[in-house]
Amino acid sequence: MKTLEDLLATGVSGRTVLVRPDLNVPLDGARITDDGRIRASVPTLRALIDAGARVVVIAHLGRPKGAPDPAYSLAPVAVRLGELLGIPVAAATDVVGDSARATVTGLADGGLALLENVRFDPRETAKDAAERGALADELAALVGAEGAFVSDGFGVMHRGQASVVDIARRLPSYAGTLVLAELSTLRRLTEAPSRPYAVVLGGSKVSDKLAVIEALLPKVDTLLVGGGMCFTFLAAQGMSVGASLLEPDMVEVCARLLKTAGETIRLPRDVVVADEFSAAANTRTVAVESIPEGWRGLDIGPDTVRDFAAALAGAATVFWNGPMGVFELAPFAAGTRGLAASIAELDAFSVVGGGDSAAAVRLLGLPEDAFSHISTGGGASLEFLEGKTLPGVAVLET
Repeated sequence: MKTLEDLLATGVSGRTVLVRPDLNVPLDGARITDDGRIRASVPTLRALIDAGARVVVIAHLGRPKGAPDPAYSLAPVAVRLGELLGIPVAAATDVVGDSARATVTGLADGGLALLENVRFDPRETAKDAAERGALADELAALVGAEGAFVSDGFGVMHRGQASVVDIARRLPSYAGTLVLAELSTLRRLTEAPSRPYAVVLGGSKVSDKLAVIEALLPKVDTLLVGGGMCFTFLAAQGMSVGASLLEPDMVEVCARLLKTAGETIRLPRDVVVADEFSAAANTRTVAVESIPEGWRGLDIGPDTVRDFAAALAGAATVFWNGPMGVFELAPFAAGTRGLAASIAELDAFSVVGGGDSAAAVRLLGLPEDAFSHISTGGGASLEFLEGKTLPGVAVLET
């Protein structure tokens, strides 16, 4: 796999370089509520700018329906990116149209342009390879014969899309610094993790994490399960979970996993329950076998936080993916905060597995440098740990 350093060694001054980072950040209107992914893109972009490249950034935001939608415009991202880089960012108003061509043509050496949301073009996610290829051809034409492509959006490496895979087949292609760091970290988790090795999984559904649970169980010493997914495991133990999130069709699967895993899987012993899904709800902390009828579990309880912290205390490697509760609502944030703080205090190789977990670290005000690595790619990280081939990685290795 060729790297950004390999590209820089060839000389990029005056050349146009297309970069595909992951800039899919959460928005509240036009306000970015978590700029972690934008900040993660800066090192690669800064290296190219400082070397005199004309940098063209292509990225997506949200899930528009293959057509322009102001709610998913990258315009707020352009503003934040300019602030972080300390340079003006030229923002195109389309993907490969007149605005994109004019914006790229107007770039000076060391300048940066951001194309509009690539998912505004339906060809980006088309199942038809010819359609994706046509978009990739137009992207390649933007950067010209001397152009190059840097893939630095680890969060989209599991997607076989035009701006991830097809463009890499049309231009000299290189892995950016973020992608290399993510792959190095995940390989450390899968190939020779220091032991004891503990994994903490949360989030909503067992079905979303089943493949990674099955892949990791033979490799880990402890698997702690919290979040909404724990209630299906508790139901598999014969408990009533009230109105908590439950996947009835996964109960038998969870029972099988618990039988196979023995003491490797650990579940909560108390939870915070509420009479409605609201920050203003009435709440109680109850033992998991005493969830009231009609109430729903929305966080792990304080005894569980202490149990999980004790289980992690001697770990040499920790991977955490998924919040312990609905951390966005203050009454249900303590479990995630307590779990994250426990991991941060460890003298261990600690990896936060992207997505909501990474957002929780920042939203709850925890120091990011207390963790060994905070991934930008939740889904991509999980698929890598499952042993799947990521299309965006595979194309760089050919």
